[in-house]
Amino acid sequence: MKVPVTLPVSIEPRMISNGPKQVVYYPKAVRMRSRDFQRTINRTIVAETQKLIHEQVGNMPSTVEEMQGSFEIKNNQREVLSLSLSNYTYHYHAAHGMTFIRSLTFDLEKERICSLKDLFKPGSDYVKRLSDLVAAQINERDIPLLGEFTGIRPDQDYYIADKALVIYFQLYEITPYVAGFPMFPVSVFDLQDIIEESGPLGRMAVNN
Repeated sequence: MKVPVTLPVSIEPRMISNGPKQVVYYPKAVRMRSRDFQRTINRTIVAETQKLIHEQVGNMPSTVEEMQGSFEIKNNQREVLSLSLSNYTYHYHAAHGMTFIRSLTFDLEKERICSLKDLFKPGSDYVKRLSDLVAAQINERDIPLLGEFTGIRPDQDYYIADKALVIYFQLYEITPYVAGFPMFPVSVFDLQDIIEESGPLGRMAVNN
């Protein structure tokens, strides 16, 4: 399968501000060939950015002292745009601030937003495969856990970074706060038998 060489999506930063200590940056896709899908991408990003803000503000009854939002473009090639949005918020008198990360992956060729299951062949047991690979990394890297690791969720947080699928967990989801965000990169070549060949991971797996 030959993958066409395409220009990456142009990204411009946008900002939401409620004072010098509450600034949230988020990406905006511009100058795309498909203006309809560009609008879909940007509406999705704005909705997810707002959801993170509401999640932070609604989590605590106390006043927000500081909020910092940022984004990272994880992949912008082979008709795949994968990005992460992060929001750090500190509430008055809290022991420490709290950060949430959410990721979005867009298949530009098929013009759709991809959940984790969309990356794999229908009927493939991707949950067990990924859970086993994550469990192996937990043991190899001696990652401290809050309890026994029982596997990933079918809609587990993820992003695509070149030839890796990165599965990750939120703070406190499986590890103590001091461990930070547990991230587990999995090579697309370790999943080649179950990935959807015409999908984002299939395109990443082509060597050209």
